[in-house]
Amino acid sequence: MTHSNPNNTGTTRDVQLERELAELRQDYERLREQRVRTEQDITHLTGQLEGLKAQALAEYGTSDPEELQLLLDEKRKENERLVATYRKHVQQIQADLSAVENSLEQAD
Repeated sequence: MTHSNPNNTGTTRDVQLERELAELRQDYERLREQRVRTEQDITHLTGQLEGLKAQALAEYGTSDPEELQLLLDEKRKENERLVATYRKHVQQIQADLSAVENSLEQAD
């Protein structure tokens, strides 16, 4: 005699649904944990950003990225000018020193 299973309990379909539900619960939990970590990261990074803005404002008078970039470009140009001036100065000292050494050698 064959036993019929009108409610389909314990069938392959039920087992598949239970597995899928378990996987979905795991996915949900993983995503929930990821959301919590992301929210914590956002809070932390927002605090850091505000601190850096305050520091930039105190040190440079602005926290605007474009204005800060302009200030940086100006500082770089000034540094290039100072290095070029210093280079000329050192080269002049070397030339003067060579001239003195040559004059001493000729005097001997």
